[in-house]
Amino acid sequence: MPRLARFAWTVLGAVLVVVLWGAFVRASGSGAGCGSHWPLCNGVVVPQSPAAATLIELTHRISSGVVLVLVSVLLVWSFLATRRHSPVRLGAFLSFLFILTEAAIGAGLVLFERVGQDSSLERAAWLAGHLLNTFLLLGCLTLTAWWASGGSPIRVKGVKQSAFLAGVLLFGTLLVGVTGAVTALGDTLFPATSLTAGIRQDLSSTAHFLVRLRIIHPALAVAVGLALLVAGPLLAARTPEGPLPPPSSEQVASLLTSFVLLEWAVGIANVLLLAPIWLQLLHLLFADLVWITLVLLTARALQDRRRDRRALRTGLSRDLMTAGAGS
Repeated sequence: MPRLARFAWTVLGAVLVVVLWGAFVRASGSGAGCGSHWPLCNGVVVPQSPAAATLIELTHRISSGVVLVLVSVLLVWSFLATRRHSPVRLGAFLSFLFILTEAAIGAGLVLFERVGQDSSLERAAWLAGHLLNTFLLLGCLTLTAWWASGGSPIRVKGVKQSAFLAGVLLFGTLLVGVTGAVTALGDTLFPATSLTAGIRQDLSSTAHFLVRLRIIHPALAVAVGLALLVAGPLLAARTPEGPLPPPSSEQVASLLTSFVLLEWAVGIANVLLLAPIWLQLLHLLFADLVWITLVLLTARALQDRRRDRRALRTGLSRDLMTAGAGS
C-alpha cells in the first residue's frame, strides 16, 4: 500500500478517536470545562490547577488541533503526490473543508454556551448538525483513503439503480445518527433511575422534548438496520469485481452486517443498563463503523467501470506481450 494511503487510513483512525473523546466530553458534562472561552481555556492558554472537566475539555481541544494538522498534511501531500483531477485530491479537499466546519461548530457550541446542562432546542440542533458534519468528515476521509489505495472514482452513470439504493441507505444511516445524537443528549441531561421510570418518562406528555424524542431513535435504528441487512448484500452483488484493492464487496457487506448486529446489541444494552458513559461511547463507535463501511461499500458499487475496463485491457495486453516474448 502506498505511503499516502497508509497515512490517510491513519488519519481516519485518529479522527475517529477524537470523535469518541468529543462524545465523552458531552456525556461527562465537561463541555463547559473551559467556560465560554475559545480558543483559550477559561481565558488563559494553560489553566492553573484545572478541574477534571477542564482537563477533559482541554484534551479534546488539543487532540482536535492535532487532527486538523493531520488533515492539512493529507491535503498538501495529496496535491503533491497525485495528478490533476485525481479523486484523492477531491477527497482530501472535502476532508479539510469538513474538519474546518467541525472546529467551527465545536467553537460555536462553546461561545454560544450550548454545553453543560443546557437543554434548549438550539443545543439539540447544534448537536444534530455536529453529528451530520462528523459523518460527512468520516465519509470523505474514508473515500480519500480508499482512492489513495487504488480504488476507482465514483461514476453514477450506468448504475443508477445501485446509486439510488446506496443513496437511500446513506440518508437513512445519517438520519439514525442525527436522532442518536439528540437521544444521547437526552440521556445525559435527563437520566432515568430505572428502566420502568425511563419508559414512563418517554411516554409522558409533560416530559421535556428531549425525553419524548428518545423513542424515535430506536424505532428508526431498527428500520434502517433491517434495510442495511437486506440491501447491503444486494448492493455488493451488483458490484462487478475489478482490479481494485481488497477487501472484496462481499467482505465489506459482511462487515456491514456484523456492525449493524453489534450496534443493535449495544443499543439494547444501552437501554437496559440506563446508558452508562462507556456504553454510549461503544454505541457511537459502532455507529461510526457502520457509516464508514457503508461508504466503502458504496464506493465499490459505484466504481467507474471505464477505468476497470481500461485496466483489464492493459493487463491483457501486457500478458499477451509477455507470452509473445516468451515464445
